[in-house]
Amino acid sequence: MRYHLMGIGGIGVSGLARLLKAQGHEVSGCDAKINGMGEQLISEGIPVLEKHSPEHISEELTALILSTAIKDSEPEVVQARALGVPVLRRIQVLDEIMQGAPVSVGIAGTHGKTTTTSLTAVAMIGGGLDPSAFVGSVLPDFEGSNVRVGSGPFVAEIDESDPQFQHLKVSLAVLTNLEDDHVSPDGKATENYYASISDLHQAFKNHVDGAKKLIYCADWPGLEEFTRDHPERVSYGIGQGVYQARNLSATDRNQSFDLYVQGAFKGRVHLTLLGNHNVLNALAALAVVHELNGDVSGAIESLKHFKGAGRRWQEIGSREGALIVDDYAHNPTKVQAALQAARQTGRRVRVIFQPHRYKRTQLSWERYASILTDADEVILLDIYGASEPPIEGITSGLILNRMQDLGFQQVFYARTFEEAIQQALHDLQSNDLLLTLGAGDVTQLAPRLLP
Repeated sequence: MRYHLMGIGGIGVSGLARLLKAQGHEVSGCDAKINGMGEQLISEGIPVLEKHSPEHISEELTALILSTAIKDSEPEVVQARALGVPVLRRIQVLDEIMQGAPVSVGIAGTHGKTTTTSLTAVAMIGGGLDPSAFVGSVLPDFEGSNVRVGSGPFVAEIDESDPQFQHLKVSLAVLTNLEDDHVSPDGKATENYYASISDLHQAFKNHVDGAKKLIYCADWPGLEEFTRDHPERVSYGIGQGVYQARNLSATDRNQSFDLYVQGAFKGRVHLTLLGNHNVLNALAALAVVHELNGDVSGAIESLKHFKGAGRRWQEIGSREGALIVDDYAHNPTKVQAALQAARQTGRRVRVIFQPHRYKRTQLSWERYASILTDADEVILLDIYGASEPPIEGITSGLILNRMQDLGFQQVFYARTFEEAIQQALHDLQSNDLLLTLGAGDVTQLAPRLLP
């Protein structure tokens, strides 16, 4: 079969391209620009064309596959429909692939999906389950890929930013948490935003209710009630739930906890990731292995060597003793979790934060301001709009002014990366943690902090 994928340079569509190629299909793709991911796909034997054109479409195609960002008015889409070529969205193809696996595991939630999916895949490997996996980041454990192909269960990150996720059926669903991200401030639904919180919650409920079994976080407020009607559910949490973490301890580079299942001690878990949120992520991963009758001891051993997911508390290096870390945190709860992990190091926490999307900032600037006061110093960059147009009056200045109103004076605005670097390296101390936060191009700044 032949598939052409639009937006192939994105993390989600690139993963589908790799999975389809691994199944023996003929795969090609295109994007507005050939980025690093596109170059990597080309090196793997997947043709990637620069820019979009209806000339990419022929009657021989089995289907045209679209990322969430591609609109129906695109010439390629119009051409495909004119030729009778089926047009499929990314989530539809993922659903078909997962249905072909002996067991499907979906990791859903507002926060922690990528790390939890990554930990689950690595734990399943250690547990002898030989999983296939689809993750929203590149993994060193997958040799720099975002997918793994195995003969066992299929575990995938389920992204709620595509409202069609609610129709995806899995054997085992994991629900890490539930918050109001991807809700439109003007009450209008778009390809990335729900019209209301109730619409978002209903989509999550549709997804988890369709699963044969559900694993949910007992620590997250409201999930006990949200999931109570599910006939087959188990919980995990720190000191509560069927799967429990007890006796937590940490250093500035790692942490550990005791795993208990239904009150029985199963082993000491060692993680290379900091923060209570990552204790919960690891608990979810181990719960999956246990529920699938995998080797929990082997899973625990594998987590000890987990190398992390790209842009999730990723250590970039050090400068004069200062530790430089990059993290994808881009909504208030994720930023708060990253700061909690940063505080766990005992270092002076200096944050470079790039707000992500104008609508999200419009909804959350006050929360960002309050949360960021937990740092010792904050450098604010301009909002990274992604595909969104600017909104009048919505700038990083809202966060800066609010932080100053709260009495936090060590906050600075940087117009450029160069200004941010200059401020970050000013008065650099060996006990500093320089933490770049955001889902935009701020990740390119972190390596520039190295000597």
